[in-house]
Amino acid sequence: MAYYDALAQKLAEDVLAAQRALNDDQLVKDIAETIEATSSTLHEAFMTAVRVYAAEERARLQLEQRLKAGGFTLKPPR
Repeated sequence: MAYYDALAQKLAEDVLAAQRALNDDQLVKDIAETIEATSSTLHEAFMTAVRVYAAEERARLQLEQRLKAGGFTLKPPR
């Protein structure tokens, strides 16, 4: 993994957490625009990380809903 991927992943995690805490749907876009103005490489890595984390969150929610509907619960990761 390139160092910019690690930076982008950490930033994406932090921005998504802040977005949830602040209930600010514009935050990711604003941060992405700031990054894009100076580094297209970091911008692409950041946006990829944001999409991956968002997709994983939606998929986990769907899984939990299906399991709950079937009378099951998802065990926490070890």
